Amino acid sequence: MRTPGAAGAVVQEADRPADVSSLRVVVVGQGYVGLPLALRAAQMGHRVVGLDTDAQRAEALACGSSPIEDITAAQLEPLLRQGTYHPTATPDDAAGFDVAVIAVPTPLHEGVPDLSYVIAAGRTVGRYLCEGALVVLESTSYPGTTRNLLGSVLEEVSGLRMGSQFALGFSPERIDPGNRMWTLATTPKIVSGIDAASLERTAAFYGGLVERVVPVCRCEEAELAKLLENTFRAVNIALVNELAEVARDTGLDLREAVEAASTKPFGFMRFDPGPGIGGHCLPIDPVYLSWWATQARGQGSRLIDLAAQINGARPAYVVNRVGQHLTSRGRLLDGARVLLLGLAYKPGSSDLRESPALEVARLLAARGAQVSATDPFVDPAAAPASLDGVRLVFAIDDELAAADAVVLLTDHEVFDYDQVAARSPFVLDCRGRMADRLTAAATVEQL
Repeated sequence: MRTPGAAGAVVQEADRPADVSSLRVVVVGQGYVGLPLALRAAQMGHRVVGLDTDAQRAEALACGSSPIEDITAAQLEPLLRQGTYHPTATPDDAAGFDVAVIAVPTPLHEGVPDLSYVIAAGRTVGRYLCEGALVVLESTSYPGTTRNLLGSVLEEVSGLRMGSQFALGFSPERIDPGNRMWTLATTPKIVSGIDAASLERTAAFYGGLVERVVPVCRCEEAELAKLLENTFRAVNIALVNELAEVARDTGLDLREAVEAASTKPFGFMRFDPGPGIGGHCLPIDPVYLSWWATQARGQGSRLIDLAAQINGARPAYVVNRVGQHLTSRGRLLDGARVLLLGLAYKPGSSDLRESPALEVARLLAARGAQVSATDPFVDPAAAPASLDGVRLVFAIDDELAAADAVVLLTDHEVFDYDQVAARSPFVLDCRGRMADRLTAAATVEQL
């Protein structure tokens, strides 16, 4: 790895460092981020403890059952059998670690970052922190979290000094659930540290897990980079979401314009309109960035705040479009039967986190619609409380014909779109998946 430059400067991409020897690794949090990391570390020869506060999740993992679709029983079982991966809800199992990685949620609470999970994880790790160990934060947060918040918690609980007695780094997660091309191993990994030695330790650890590490000298710039990645996407999605409404009002087809613009081989990146944004990152990370800017300089980001408003208003826009169609046919939304296709925030996934489909369902039900929903990837037992009053269905042949309106919210490959177009009285396509059926079925409208 190249020698770090001046504080705040980004070091050029590094070649993969030599593999580190087998380490005792603790990964706190066994969800979409922590579980793939824990298994990857175990596959690469480390002895891994997967620590989670959810005892039922830890027990299920110990029995070879994964809570996320990206991890299969075939991946879990050999590691469990060999004893290289040990899922647990018992904090004492973390004792004696060489490396601890914190991968816990960082939600918002009334628009303010909630770092209680990071603090709790830091206190747990701090109790077992020994001199010479490395602690890495993967949870997304605002600049300064690793050094000022987590570092202070670790020092307070352990009695050790960061930098001189233990190493501390930040390496933001870049997990994309369901993505078979860009996995944990193949996606370039940003690594950083509170000092040069911590950066070197962090880069060496991840260099043994992934194909390429990208060192950044300070944690603060790496934390900002993570927020920038997802804010960039959220802002550009807001742009096309707003333009989709402008284009419809003026009789233009935005999706055709996007297709045309996408032929430019430079200076343009494609984003498509939809019913809103979902997942843990896009609806939350930009708010973290704007909140941090407000705290740091007394003024947030008008652009980020406006993008959040535009994207957040899309579920209501979907519901209004359904209502407008029904009104044009002499029907009211109150009492109408509406079938939703897809609940997850992205195709091929069961991930319901911040999914705009849940808000669409809630708003429809609030306006008196009889709402049914189908998603072949979602376990009904995992359906959130916000779906109370929404009927979950599986066989949809009869549902399509009986519905007054069908709304395509998640374009899963397994849906039979010819069947949907042929049997439905009206379809609002929020994903542009049925554009080729517009001429064959005049009842299909694009959002």
